[in-house]
Amino acid sequence: MTRFSPRTAPLRRAGGLAATALLLAAGPLTVAAVAAADPARAADPVFALGGPAGTALHPYAEDGGEPKRSTAGIAVTTPAGEGYEGEFTVTFDLTGVAGVAGVSFDERPGVECETAGARAAVCTGHGLPAGRATVTDLLIGAAQGSEQGDSGTIRVTGETGGAAFAPFTTRVTVGGPDLVMRKLTFDHELTPGRKQQAPITFTNRGSRAAEGVVLTLRHTRGLDIPQRYSNCAYTTDEAWTTARCSVEGAFEAGATYTLAAPLTLEATTRAYRDLFRYGIHEADGARRASAARPEPGAGAVLRALPLTKGAATRGVDLEPGDNEQEAHFRTANTADFTAYGDEASGPAGATVTADLGFRNAGPAWIGHLPSGASVAAVDFTVPPGATVTSAPRGCRGVTAEGAYREERQAPAPRYVCPASATVRDGGGLDLSFRLRIDTVLIGAVGGVTVRGPALRAPGLPFDPKPGNNTARVVLNGESRGPSPAPTTGPDAGQGTTGSAAATPGTAGGAAGTGTPRAPGSGATGNGGSLAATGSSTVLTASAAAITALTAGLVLCALAGRRRRV
Repeated sequence: MTRFSPRTAPLRRAGGLAATALLLAAGPLTVAAVAAADPARAADPVFALGGPAGTALHPYAEDGGEPKRSTAGIAVTTPAGEGYEGEFTVTFDLTGVAGVAGVSFDERPGVECETAGARAAVCTGHGLPAGRATVTDLLIGAAQGSEQGDSGTIRVTGETGGAAFAPFTTRVTVGGPDLVMRKLTFDHELTPGRKQQAPITFTNRGSRAAEGVVLTLRHTRGLDIPQRYSNCAYTTDEAWTTARCSVEGAFEAGATYTLAAPLTLEATTRAYRDLFRYGIHEADGARRASAARPEPGAGAVLRALPLTKGAATRGVDLEPGDNEQEAHFRTANTADFTAYGDEASGPAGATVTADLGFRNAGPAWIGHLPSGASVAAVDFTVPPGATVTSAPRGCRGVTAEGAYREERQAPAPRYVCPASATVRDGGGLDLSFRLRIDTVLIGAVGGVTVRGPALRAPGLPFDPKPGNNTARVVLNGESRGPSPAPTTGPDAGQGTTGSAAATPGTAGGAAGTGTPRAPGSGATGNGGSLAATGSSTVLTASAAAITALTAGLVLCALAGRRRRV
């Protein structure tokens, strides 16, 4: 979430509280009201105010202890790509929480707030960024004399000189459950097939019972919970499996509960670096499932049993941050990333397609969660005599040595394409480049390498077979089968990426190794995959040697054509 940047323009607060009284008398500002009052503003951009739908408050401390306050962030969402440079006013109608709660503000940079007794408050600022930004955090505490269950609403409206605000209302309630998930103890260094018990346990530290709870279990692809419960809904995506289990009953304040039978958490044959998240929420406030359609389990009903009875009636804390725990696991395993290339043919001036990339032959899946960093990168060196006319989205052009290139939009001699943060076993990265043949060079060879996302650290620590991390893209090969590898260089057989490995003429190793290609991939021309499983051939010759080699290939081609004529 973006915060406001401090502005040098003075904040215009004069008359703010007087304007507040007028706004409250007029009621919430709506887009329809703005258009009716001033038709010229009907086309103004609409800014939406927002925040939590409801906030639970700690009961008032009758013993004179330090008051505990809850936080409710109030934000403004501007239309996509549109910001606002003028001044704005956000007004809070507090009449609905009189006798229930007291409100103060945690101001953000560039925003100033002022209260007018217990009835209203106003915040003024200058400039709204595009997207969503927090105006202020409301610090809300239960009022003296309030009782458990007391509730009220806060209305929020806004005004600027060049936009209409959609209003927002949030409800506050004194008291509530506070479900706290106990952190489990696991062995975090695993081997495939290792099973551990997960005795999920939670406590209600709030001031009232929770009427039903939802237990959320999320684990990444390398882990599994074999049990499938009939009161759980399961969804699976690229990296995660999520189970949301509805458990009925009244979960009393002060009581601790555990599952009737502990779960089993297993490291599968796909495990490498994995996460397990487990959380508990009251049923009414539980987060809903993702867009994927959930499937119910076919097993027994998941139940929670009390370990201790509740006796407390006052809350200890009402913080949502303690509802979930997370465990990280490292499994001794490997994943074989295998590069694949292509062949294509055409006359001078023709544009051909080259499909290239890599596949994960497993057994492990690889995920960089929760950092979101790229798992690997495909490094493609363009064959000599050709120019890239269309590169896949996300690929960036670099110099022949792999360095940053200013002219990012112009055709480059080399391209680096990062993979996502997760690569499933059997998955990978499939890329399609369009190449224009400027000069027909028989058997022109370009290089494909799957490596680490950073050039300074090109290795893949999980990959036990670096020899198949390289492949070739060949243009106008003599035969319809795989082209022979060019002359080997001093780095042949290393299977690593560097400036030498990506210069024009790089080969992936011995021809005809038969490394499988991406499903459904195909290129204009001869077809065939040239992924290397043997030595990696790297040309480090000087420019003069490359020129001589090219001339010899052209002479051989002319001689062949003469024989055919």
